[in-house]
Amino acid sequence: MIREVFMAKQLHSIPMTEGPLGRSIFIFSAPLMLSNLLQVVFNMSDIAVVGHFAGSAALGSVGSTAQLVSLFTAFLIGMGSGINVLIARHYGSGQKNSTESAVHTALTLSILTGIVICIAGQLLVRPILVLFGTKPELLAGAVLYVRLYFLGIPAMAVYNFGSAVYDAVGNTKRPLFFLSLAGILNVLLNLFFVIVLKWDVAGVAVASAVSQFIASILILRALMNETDCFAIHLNRLRLDRDKVRSLLSISLMAGLQTAIFPLANLFIQSGVNSFDALMVAGNAAAANADSIVYGTMDAFYIACSSFMSQNYGAGKKKRVIHSYLWSLFWSFGSAFLLGLFLFLNGPAFLGIFTSDPSVISSGLLRLNIMAFSYPFSAFMDCTIAASRSLGLTTVPTVIVLFGSCLFRILWVRTIFAHFRTIPSLYLLYIFSWGITAFFEIAYFIRSWKRISRRMDLYQAR
Repeated sequence: MIREVFMAKQLHSIPMTEGPLGRSIFIFSAPLMLSNLLQVVFNMSDIAVVGHFAGSAALGSVGSTAQLVSLFTAFLIGMGSGINVLIARHYGSGQKNSTESAVHTALTLSILTGIVICIAGQLLVRPILVLFGTKPELLAGAVLYVRLYFLGIPAMAVYNFGSAVYDAVGNTKRPLFFLSLAGILNVLLNLFFVIVLKWDVAGVAVASAVSQFIASILILRALMNETDCFAIHLNRLRLDRDKVRSLLSISLMAGLQTAIFPLANLFIQSGVNSFDALMVAGNAAAANADSIVYGTMDAFYIACSSFMSQNYGAGKKKRVIHSYLWSLFWSFGSAFLLGLFLFLNGPAFLGIFTSDPSVISSGLLRLNIMAFSYPFSAFMDCTIAASRSLGLTTVPTVIVLFGSCLFRILWVRTIFAHFRTIPSLYLLYIFSWGITAFFEIAYFIRSWKRISRRMDLYQAR
């Protein structure tokens, strides 16, 4: 234990396999929460700059790409969570050679994945945006924005890889530092490209791509300077067959799980678009709360995967399940407090984005329902993270597909189609989360009992 704590201090990391879990999980998650909130602020700055200085057409072009961009970025984030699980498991078990091999295979796979998505984006962006119903007058600007933005996708894949490695070994402060520097640069470049050079849509896209490359270079350089088994050596980049199989089985499914939600939300947006312009505007203003709440909760899901994976690798059964329970407690509690704050201060929050009383009134219809729904998503997402940490991805993905995608589509086509009200649309969230959580928890409990018995047999040998 003394050696582990000493190593953690050297790495500025939090020991995951020893010490009080509740406190450690919160301290681990705090920089992640701040990172996610900073990312929300930086993304909002893109919209604010283009909206104020480039005009409504440019704003519409950028805004019309939001779901497409989030679909691919969500996939990369999901892949990062799969990388986190595998490296944390090897690191927690003290397998230095396996950790080193997993790190270099994951980096190679991340680079290749980023390049493939970048090329696919260049070739398929126009037909996809047409399929999404992008207005003809916004299409040219939207295509230009996506093509330039996607040039930074390989760098985003590398940064997500680096962040996943540091999260896996308990160091969440370094990614926060690098993200902060890149985010500040992004804002400055936005202002320079749009106001000074008059690049409009191209300006915010290039600023985002450049900042992604800066963040990836910083985190890659930091990993190359590490001395532990998770350090990067460029001459060792290769695809280890066994590690590729493990990474694909976890990361690809994790990526698909994460990407399912933006896909399902396209159908919900179609329901919102059936109302008048005031309701659509109010919904857009209220939707800004989602990024804040989900970003906070997501920090505890990463903590759940990291702590459970390391303790699973170390063979510490009680700490595995307690890591899940503590992460669930913190994610539910944080969402409850944020939801209560939004419910009590809804008009003031919406006033940040609009001064129109009618838009605020429309936004409150969504916000007041979601404020009390957010906490219950913790049961679904935290359990998905817990299953992923045990290497269980296929069945949880199928459950998410049916519970949070097909169910929502069915709800929009039946319940909402009958009542045609905003409450009847947004109540689908708590119902879909509840149904999905029920089956995810049932599957996790059943799987954990089987894995727990296997761990007992292994330790008894």
